[in-house]
Amino acid sequence: MSIKTIFIEAGGGFDTVSVGTTQPRDPEAGEITVRLYASSLNYHDLGVVSGAMAPAERRIPMSDGAGEVIAVGKGVTEFSVGDHVVSTFFPDWLDGEPNQGGFGRVPGDGIDGYAREQVTMPATAFTHAPKGYSHAEAATLTTAGLTAWRALFENGRLMPGETVLVQGSGGVSVFALQLAKIAGARVIATTSTPEKMAKLKELGADDVINYRDDPNWGKTALELTGGRGVDHVIEVGGPATLVQSIKATREGGHIAIIGVLSGVNSELPLGLALVKQVRLQALIVGSRRHQQNFVRAIEQNGLRPIIDKHFALDDMVEAFQYQASGQHFGKIILDI
Repeated sequence: MSIKTIFIEAGGGFDTVSVGTTQPRDPEAGEITVRLYASSLNYHDLGVVSGAMAPAERRIPMSDGAGEVIAVGKGVTEFSVGDHVVSTFFPDWLDGEPNQGGFGRVPGDGIDGYAREQVTMPATAFTHAPKGYSHAEAATLTTAGLTAWRALFENGRLMPGETVLVQGSGGVSVFALQLAKIAGARVIATTSTPEKMAKLKELGADDVINYRDDPNWGKTALELTGGRGVDHVIEVGGPATLVQSIKATREGGHIAIIGVLSGVNSELPLGLALVKQVRLQALIVGSRRHQQNFVRAIEQNGLRPIIDKHFALDDMVEAFQYQASGQHFGKIILDI
Protein backbone atom coordinates (compact mmCIF):
# COMPACT_ATOMS: atom_id res chain seq x y z
CA MET A 1 0.00 0.00 0.00
CA SER A 2 1.22 3.50 -0.88
CA ILE A 3 0.24 6.69 0.92
CA LYS A 4 -0.62 9.78 -1.13
CA THR A 5 1.79 12.48 0.01
CA ILE A 6 2.42 16.12 -0.94
CA PHE A 7 6.03 17.30 -1.18
CA ILE A 8 7.77 20.64 -1.53
CA GLU A 9 11.37 20.86 -2.66
CA ALA A 10 14.22 22.55 -0.83
CA GLY A 11 13.82 26.31 -1.16
CA GLY A 12 10.04 26.06 -1.38
CA GLY A 13 7.82 27.83 -3.87
CA PHE A 14 4.40 26.88 -5.22
CA ASP A 15 6.03 25.61 -8.41
CA THR A 16 7.95 22.97 -6.42
CA VAL A 17 4.83 21.32 -4.97
CA SER A 18 4.26 17.77 -6.20
CA VAL A 19 2.02 14.82 -5.42
CA GLY A 20 3.82 11.56 -4.68
CA THR A 21 3.68 8.58 -2.37
CA THR A 22 5.34 7.33 0.78
CA GLN A 23 5.30 3.87 2.34
CA PRO A 24 3.45 3.03 5.56
CA ARG A 25 5.35 2.10 8.68
CA ASP A 26 4.09 0.03 11.61
CA PRO A 27 4.25 1.82 14.96
CA GLU A 28 7.17 0.98 17.21
CA ALA A 29 7.06 1.18 21.01
CA GLY A 30 5.50 4.47 22.12
CA GLU A 31 4.14 5.30 18.65
CA ILE A 32 0.75 5.41 16.97
CA THR A 33 -0.33 5.26 13.34
CA VAL A 34 -3.00 7.77 12.32
CA ARG A 35 -5.15 7.81 9.20
CA LEU A 36 -5.25 11.56 8.52
CA TYR A 37 -8.46 13.14 7.26
CA ALA A 38 -7.87 16.89 7.51
CA SER A 39 -5.33 19.66 7.87
CA SER A 40 -5.78 23.42 8.13
CA LEU A 41 -3.80 26.29 6.68
CA ASN A 42 -1.78 28.73 8.78
CA TYR A 43 0.44 31.65 7.81
CA HIS A 44 3.40 29.65 9.03
CA ASP A 45 2.53 26.91 6.51
CA LEU A 46 2.11 29.54 3.80
CA GLY A 47 5.61 30.81 4.57
CA VAL A 48 7.10 27.34 4.28
CA VAL A 49 5.33 26.35 1.08
CA SER A 50 5.68 29.73 -0.67
CA GLY A 51 9.41 29.87 0.05
CA ALA A 52 9.33 32.82 2.46
CA MET A 53 10.37 30.38 5.25
CA ALA A 54 11.78 27.80 2.90
CA PRO A 55 12.88 24.34 4.08
CA ALA A 56 16.50 23.38 3.50
CA GLU A 57 15.53 19.95 2.17
CA ARG A 58 12.61 18.18 0.56
CA ARG A 59 9.71 18.30 2.98
CA ILE A 60 6.14 17.10 3.54
CA PRO A 61 4.33 20.33 4.55
CA MET A 62 1.48 21.19 6.95
CA SER A 63 1.72 21.52 10.73
CA ASP A 64 -1.90 20.59 11.52
CA GLY A 65 -3.26 17.07 11.22
CA ALA A 66 -6.40 15.34 12.47
CA GLY A 67 -7.58 11.79 11.99
CA GLU A 68 -8.21 8.37 13.48
CA VAL A 69 -5.81 6.01 15.24
CA ILE A 70 -5.47 2.79 13.22
CA ALA A 71 -2.61 1.11 15.11
CA VAL A 72 -0.81 1.53 18.44
CA GLY A 73 2.70 0.48 19.39
CA LYS A 74 3.85 -1.36 22.47
CA GLY A 75 3.43 0.54 25.71
CA VAL A 76 0.88 3.05 24.41
CA THR A 77 -2.02 3.30 26.86
CA GLU A 78 -3.34 6.81 26.20
CA PHE A 79 -4.79 5.95 22.78
CA SER A 80 -6.71 3.03 21.28
CA VAL A 81 -7.57 2.07 17.73
CA GLY A 82 -10.54 4.17 16.63
CA ASP A 83 -9.71 7.23 18.74
CA HIS A 84 -9.98 10.61 17.03
CA VAL A 85 -6.82 12.64 17.51
CA VAL A 86 -5.24 15.97 16.56
CA SER A 87 -1.55 16.76 16.20
CA THR A 88 0.53 19.07 18.40
CA PHE A 89 2.62 21.91 16.98
CA PHE A 90 5.67 21.11 19.15
CA PRO A 91 5.81 17.30 19.45
CA ASP A 92 8.59 17.52 22.06
CA TRP A 93 7.19 20.34 24.22
CA LEU A 94 4.94 18.37 26.50
CA ASP A 95 4.54 20.67 29.50
CA GLY A 96 6.12 23.50 31.47
CA GLU A 97 8.12 26.39 30.04
CA PRO A 98 9.16 26.41 26.36
CA ASN A 99 12.05 24.02 25.85
CA GLN A 100 13.11 24.85 22.30
CA GLY A 101 13.50 27.79 19.98
CA GLY A 102 12.60 28.03 16.33
CA PHE A 103 10.85 25.46 14.17
CA GLY A 104 13.43 22.69 13.94
CA ARG A 105 11.07 20.08 15.36
CA VAL A 106 7.79 21.46 14.03
CA PRO A 107 5.95 19.19 11.57
CA GLY A 108 5.76 20.69 8.12
CA ASP A 109 8.88 22.80 8.73
CA GLY A 110 11.83 21.22 10.54
CA ILE A 111 10.39 17.70 10.17
CA ASP A 112 7.85 16.18 7.80
CA GLY A 113 4.24 17.21 8.37
CA TYR A 114 0.69 16.10 7.69
CA ALA A 115 0.00 16.66 3.99
CA ARG A 116 -0.46 12.90 3.55
CA GLU A 117 -3.01 10.20 4.11
CA GLN A 118 -1.27 8.39 6.96
CA VAL A 119 1.49 8.97 9.48
CA THR A 120 3.29 7.08 12.25
CA MET A 121 4.56 9.33 15.05
CA PRO A 122 5.25 9.19 18.80
CA ALA A 123 1.97 9.10 20.70
CA THR A 124 2.98 12.37 22.38
CA ALA A 125 2.75 14.13 18.99
CA PHE A 126 -1.05 13.95 19.31
CA THR A 127 -3.82 14.62 21.79
CA HIS A 128 -7.40 13.43 21.77
CA ALA A 129 -9.68 15.57 19.63
CA PRO A 130 -12.71 17.17 21.30
CA LYS A 131 -15.66 14.80 21.55
CA GLY A 132 -18.18 15.48 18.79
CA TYR A 133 -15.75 17.34 16.55
CA SER A 134 -15.33 16.47 12.90
CA HIS A 135 -11.79 15.86 11.69
CA ALA A 136 -11.92 19.20 9.86
CA GLU A 137 -12.91 21.02 13.03
CA ALA A 138 -10.19 19.27 15.04
CA ALA A 139 -7.55 20.23 12.47
CA THR A 140 -8.11 23.92 13.22
CA LEU A 141 -6.90 23.57 16.82
CA THR A 142 -3.21 22.64 16.50
CA THR A 143 -1.91 26.09 15.57
CA ALA A 144 -4.58 28.80 15.37
CA GLY A 145 -6.90 27.60 18.10
CA LEU A 146 -4.16 26.80 20.59
CA THR A 147 -2.39 30.11 19.98
CA ALA A 148 -5.55 32.02 20.89
CA TRP A 149 -6.17 29.80 23.91
CA ARG A 150 -2.65 30.21 25.27
CA ALA A 151 -2.60 33.97 24.70
CA LEU A 152 -5.86 34.59 26.53
CA PHE A 153 -5.92 31.94 29.24
CA GLU A 154 -2.55 30.26 29.85
CA ASN A 155 -0.65 33.58 29.63
CA GLY A 156 -3.30 36.28 29.85
CA ARG A 157 -5.51 34.80 32.60
CA LEU A 158 -8.51 36.44 30.96
CA MET A 159 -11.32 37.28 33.39
CA PRO A 160 -15.02 38.02 32.78
CA GLY A 161 -15.65 41.70 32.18
CA GLU A 162 -12.23 42.42 30.72
CA THR A 163 -11.79 43.81 27.20
CA VAL A 164 -9.94 42.05 24.39
CA LEU A 165 -8.81 43.65 21.13
CA VAL A 166 -8.41 41.29 18.17
CA GLN A 167 -6.88 42.20 14.82
CA GLY A 168 -8.39 40.99 11.57
CA SER A 169 -10.41 37.88 10.76
CA GLY A 170 -7.82 35.14 10.35
CA GLY A 171 -7.85 31.91 12.30
CA VAL A 172 -6.18 33.09 15.52
CA SER A 173 -8.19 36.31 15.75
CA VAL A 174 -11.53 34.61 15.15
CA PHE A 175 -10.74 31.93 17.74
CA ALA A 176 -9.73 34.67 20.20
CA LEU A 177 -13.00 36.54 19.60
CA GLN A 178 -15.04 33.39 20.21
CA LEU A 179 -13.10 32.38 23.32
CA ALA A 180 -13.25 35.87 24.79
CA LYS A 181 -17.02 36.07 24.38
CA ILE A 182 -17.48 32.62 25.94
CA ALA A 183 -15.44 33.86 28.90
CA GLY A 184 -17.67 36.89 29.35
CA ALA A 185 -15.27 39.49 27.95
CA ARG A 186 -15.94 42.49 25.76
CA VAL A 187 -14.34 42.34 22.31
CA ILE A 188 -13.16 45.15 20.05
CA ALA A 189 -12.13 43.95 16.59
CA THR A 190 -10.32 45.59 13.69
CA THR A 191 -10.69 44.65 10.03
CA SER A 192 -10.49 46.13 6.55
CA THR A 193 -13.87 45.74 4.81
CA PRO A 194 -17.54 46.40 5.61
CA GLU A 195 -18.32 42.76 4.82
CA LYS A 196 -15.85 41.47 7.40
CA MET A 197 -17.03 44.09 9.89
CA ALA A 198 -20.54 42.67 9.61
CA LYS A 199 -19.31 39.09 10.06
CA LEU A 200 -17.30 40.01 13.16
CA LYS A 201 -20.37 41.68 14.65
CA GLU A 202 -22.45 38.59 13.90
CA LEU A 203 -19.84 36.49 15.68
CA GLY A 204 -20.16 38.61 18.80
CA ALA A 205 -17.72 41.51 18.52
CA ASP A 206 -19.05 44.41 20.58
CA ASP A 207 -17.28 47.06 18.49
CA VAL A 208 -15.53 46.83 15.12
CA ILE A 209 -13.09 49.37 13.68
CA ASN A 210 -12.19 49.58 9.99
CA TYR A 211 -8.45 50.21 10.20
CA ARG A 212 -8.24 51.36 6.58
CA ASP A 213 -10.68 54.18 7.28
CA ASP A 214 -9.23 54.81 10.75
CA PRO A 215 -5.42 54.46 10.76
CA ASN A 216 -5.29 55.78 14.35
CA TRP A 217 -7.52 52.93 15.53
CA GLY A 218 -5.56 52.52 18.76
CA LYS A 219 -6.88 55.90 19.94
CA THR A 220 -10.38 54.92 18.86
CA ALA A 221 -10.19 51.65 20.83
CA LEU A 222 -9.00 53.62 23.86
CA GLU A 223 -11.98 55.95 23.53
CA LEU A 224 -14.37 53.00 23.22
CA THR A 225 -13.26 51.88 26.69
CA GLY A 226 -13.90 55.32 28.14
CA GLY A 227 -10.18 56.10 28.16
CA ARG A 228 -9.28 53.13 30.38
CA GLY A 229 -7.78 50.98 27.60
CA VAL A 230 -8.15 47.34 26.67
CA ASP A 231 -6.89 44.57 28.94
CA HIS A 232 -5.57 42.23 26.23
CA VAL A 233 -4.46 42.61 22.62
CA ILE A 234 -4.07 39.73 20.18
CA GLU A 235 -1.26 41.30 18.15
CA VAL A 236 -0.94 39.57 14.76
CA GLY A 237 0.10 42.45 12.52
CA GLY A 238 3.63 43.10 13.74
CA PRO A 239 5.51 46.32 12.98
CA ALA A 240 2.60 48.03 11.26
CA THR A 241 0.20 47.56 14.18
CA LEU A 242 2.26 47.40 17.39
CA VAL A 243 2.22 51.15 18.10
CA GLN A 244 -1.56 51.26 17.75
CA SER A 245 -1.89 48.21 19.99
CA ILE A 246 0.11 49.91 22.74
CA LYS A 247 -2.00 53.07 22.37
CA ALA A 248 -5.15 50.98 22.84
CA THR A 249 -3.90 49.13 25.93
CA ARG A 250 -4.55 50.13 29.53
CA GLU A 251 -1.74 50.73 32.00
CA GLY A 252 -0.34 47.32 32.88
CA GLY A 253 -2.25 45.68 30.05
CA HIS A 254 -1.23 42.53 28.18
CA ILE A 255 -0.20 42.37 24.52
CA ALA A 256 0.25 38.87 23.08
CA ILE A 257 2.69 39.22 20.17
CA ILE A 258 1.73 36.41 17.86
CA GLY A 259 2.10 37.42 14.22
CA VAL A 260 4.46 39.23 11.92
CA LEU A 261 2.18 39.80 8.95
CA SER A 262 3.76 43.17 8.18
CA GLY A 263 7.38 42.16 8.80
CA VAL A 264 9.75 40.78 11.42
CA ASN A 265 11.64 43.93 12.48
CA SER A 266 9.90 46.59 14.55
CA GLU A 267 10.89 49.73 16.43
CA LEU A 268 9.37 49.50 19.88
CA PRO A 269 7.98 52.86 21.09
CA LEU A 270 9.80 52.39 24.37
CA GLY A 271 8.60 55.60 25.96
CA LEU A 272 4.95 54.74 25.40
CA ALA A 273 5.50 51.15 26.52
CA LEU A 274 7.19 52.34 29.71
CA VAL A 275 4.56 54.95 30.53
CA LYS A 276 1.83 52.35 30.13
CA GLN A 277 3.89 49.58 31.76
CA VAL A 278 2.49 47.15 29.19
CA ARG A 279 3.25 43.44 29.43
CA LEU A 280 4.51 42.22 26.05
CA GLN A 281 4.40 38.43 25.70
CA ALA A 282 5.79 36.94 22.49
CA LEU A 283 4.59 33.39 21.91
CA ILE A 284 4.52 30.59 19.38
CA VAL A 285 1.48 28.28 19.78
CA GLY A 286 1.82 26.19 22.97
CA SER A 287 2.66 22.91 24.67
CA ARG A 288 0.89 19.57 24.60
CA ARG A 289 -0.44 20.28 28.09
CA HIS A 290 -1.88 23.58 26.87
CA GLN A 291 -3.63 21.70 24.08
CA GLN A 292 -5.08 19.14 26.47
CA ASN A 293 -6.39 21.98 28.63
CA PHE A 294 -7.90 23.60 25.53
CA VAL A 295 -9.63 20.39 24.43
CA ARG A 296 -11.16 19.92 27.89
CA ALA A 297 -12.42 23.51 27.81
CA ILE A 298 -14.00 23.01 24.38
CA GLU A 299 -15.85 19.96 25.64
CA GLN A 300 -17.36 22.12 28.37
CA ASN A 301 -17.99 25.40 26.55
CA GLY A 302 -19.24 24.10 23.18
CA LEU A 303 -16.89 26.18 21.01
CA ARG A 304 -17.11 25.35 17.29
CA PRO A 305 -14.47 26.71 14.90
CA ILE A 306 -15.37 28.97 11.98
CA ILE A 307 -14.41 27.24 8.73
CA ASP A 308 -14.34 29.41 5.62
CA LYS A 309 -13.66 26.93 2.81
CA HIS A 310 -12.58 23.36 2.06
CA PHE A 311 -10.03 22.25 -0.55
CA ALA A 312 -8.91 18.78 -1.62
CA LEU A 313 -5.37 17.77 -0.65
CA ASP A 314 -4.35 17.82 -4.32
CA ASP A 315 -5.48 21.46 -4.52
CA MET A 316 -3.15 22.64 -1.76
CA VAL A 317 -1.52 25.34 -3.90
CA GLU A 318 -4.92 26.77 -4.80
CA ALA A 319 -5.81 26.79 -1.09
CA PHE A 320 -2.68 28.76 -0.23
CA GLN A 321 -3.30 31.21 -3.05
CA TYR A 322 -6.77 31.78 -1.63
CA GLN A 323 -5.27 32.33 1.83
CA ALA A 324 -2.71 34.78 0.47
CA SER A 325 -5.51 36.80 -1.18
CA GLY A 326 -6.88 37.65 2.27
CA GLN A 327 -10.47 36.83 1.31
CA HIS A 328 -10.99 34.19 3.99
CA PHE A 329 -12.81 34.59 7.30
CA GLY A 330 -11.68 31.97 9.80
CA LYS A 331 -9.97 28.74 8.81
CA ILE A 332 -9.23 27.05 5.48
CA ILE A 333 -9.30 23.24 5.45
CA LEU A 334 -7.53 20.61 3.39
CA ASP A 335 -9.64 17.45 3.18
CA ILE A 336 -7.48 14.35 3.00
